[in-house]
Amino acid sequence: MINKTIAALFLAIALAGFAIAEQAPVNINSATAEELAEALTGVGHARAEAIVAYREENGPFGHIDELVNVSGIGLATVDRNRDRIALEETAGE
Repeated sequence: MINKTIAALFLAIALAGFAIAEQAPVNINSATAEELAEALTGVGHARAEAIVAYREENGPFGHIDELVNVSGIGLATVDRNRDRIALEETAGE
């Protein structure tokens, strides 16, 4: 019984990790602050709001590395999230 419980626990953890790894990238040119904060590691609500504000003031991001121009976002944060970021211009721009 204990072995089955442990095996089930490991399976649940593995599947949860797989689901997180398979999460679709977030489009930094159209995502809301809430979506950015949820999808990006090391980006809380305040930094996500700063990303949205920067985008609204400066237009869409042309390259992922431009995120370092946002206050509170450094290259390490960008590098940690490269696989979680999509970069597409928003419709109509």
